Amino acid sequence: MTNRWIFKDEIDENAIAQLSQEININPIIAKILIQRNITNFDQARNYFRPSLDQLHDPFLMKDMEKAMGRIQTAMDAKEKILIYGDYDVDGTTSVALVYGFLRNFYSNIDFYIPDRYKEGYGISQAGIDWAAENNFSLLISLDCGIKAVEMTDYANTLNIDLIICDHHLPGKTLPNAYAILDAKMTDCPYPYNELSGCGVGFKLIQAFCEKFGYDPDLLNDYIDLVAVSIAADIVPITGENRILAYYGLKKLNENPSLGLEALIKLGGIRNQINISSIVFGIGPRINASGRMDHAKTAVELLLADNYKTIESLAESLDVKNLKRRDFDSSITSEAIEMIKNQEENGDLKSTVLYKDDWHKGVIGIVASRCIEKYYRPTIILTESNGKATGSARSVSGFDIYKAISECSDLLEQYGGHMYAAGLTMDIDNITAFREKFERIVSEKISEEQRIPLIDIDSEINLKDINFKFYNVMEQMAPFGPGNMQPVFVTHQLHVTERPRILKNQHLKFSVKQNDEDEGMETIGFGQAKYYDLIASGMRFSMAYYIEENNYMGNKTLQLRVKDIKFD
Repeated sequence: MTNRWIFKDEIDENAIAQLSQEININPIIAKILIQRNITNFDQARNYFRPSLDQLHDPFLMKDMEKAMGRIQTAMDAKEKILIYGDYDVDGTTSVALVYGFLRNFYSNIDFYIPDRYKEGYGISQAGIDWAAENNFSLLISLDCGIKAVEMTDYANTLNIDLIICDHHLPGKTLPNAYAILDAKMTDCPYPYNELSGCGVGFKLIQAFCEKFGYDPDLLNDYIDLVAVSIAADIVPITGENRILAYYGLKKLNENPSLGLEALIKLGGIRNQINISSIVFGIGPRINASGRMDHAKTAVELLLADNYKTIESLAESLDVKNLKRRDFDSSITSEAIEMIKNQEENGDLKSTVLYKDDWHKGVIGIVASRCIEKYYRPTIILTESNGKATGSARSVSGFDIYKAISECSDLLEQYGGHMYAAGLTMDIDNITAFREKFERIVSEKISEEQRIPLIDIDSEINLKDINFKFYNVMEQMAPFGPGNMQPVFVTHQLHVTERPRILKNQHLKFSVKQNDEDEGMETIGFGQAKYYDLIASGMRFSMAYYIEENNYMGNKTLQLRVKDIKFD
């Protein structure tokens, strides 16, 4: 699959020179900072030296004062408070944070996670009934609830007040809740609207500390949970998220909570933990709980303080994750085969697949895997409670939520955002939905959106790469959406010696740009297909990351290939 290389807009050379001089950094890094809207000394200082003091006042969030008032009333009257969260990483970390913190100060409290398969996403009738049967009169929802209009009305009939803490886009009608904390509401004046669900929970507890006079430093014990949610929920690493991720990663590396420490060990994470470590090592194990069984296990692990309990729960999650991987692999193979058969009928612009025995817990992962192979908007459906339910994933620049919403006449339920969504429909509607969705995608998707893209931060010569350059660049971390690890391009490269193929798929070689250059070690995962062309001595351009390779205590810089184009 050919990739598009998208070079960032050119920056005025005077602006680059001025920032480079102001903060004493390489002009290439100054250019990258300006591309990320960091244009002066003060902005650069805040960027390179994030501080918890830079966090916004939580009471700027609409309804925060109301939420605090209702919590105070509940605590004064010794009402039962239920902390209710979604079953994914963001939801479970949210519950672990808010419940874990509040139970230190109030005992008449419990938590509830809906069953993914029996109740589905969001606030469920079963959850509200359970709250009523157990005499809860205040329910605080986390990472869900902003579209729970009917369920909020139902809760109100049972004299259960709701404080909704969410970060998803509201619908046309807001729930009639006691208070709603969601910076994406159009009338919410909060300055940053990209918090994770756990981030909104953090702001709730931050306000609680401020309102009731508790030491805000107590929150530091929970900030690693926020970092895990930010990474796993793929929210932008900008603004408050970047500050929270920075300090959360610091805690994960120095003094993680016991449950997360167990997952770090099981994940075999030995190097410095970063956003990528969470996405691939920690997040899947937490997610496996809700995907394969019940997410309550994940919350119990994140809250546990007994080593024997922690060990047992962590191993349970690891086993579930291995099982999840097996499902993921087998279902992906089936899905790819089905797409191959569909391809025989013409050039489709979308993928919609259904099989009644696919495991609901992994269909989102399968959709992403299919896009890696066939780059187009993809929906994977399976049977659940007599309905077809599915997960949708999109390609760069294409709003899959909007496309799905244009098929709403065929759907019972749907929700999500530009790049990921969930949906439910009658099984009898699948064929009609597939045809309509394909028609809508065909009308709206551009040819460019059908080609995977690689964002290039800057061209660079190999002679400019050294440890001083790398060390400054690393201070731009944590990297993630909105603040990606810089990708560089160098032209006119050639190998210094015959490349090696590792494990039949990876490529290891050394490159030079000019004869006087020292060769730079390079690793290309999954790039063995280029072996013959590279070995021939042909000149090429390469898009890559710069990273540190630490082998037996010997630290060197190496280039990690993203893509290669031959001159």
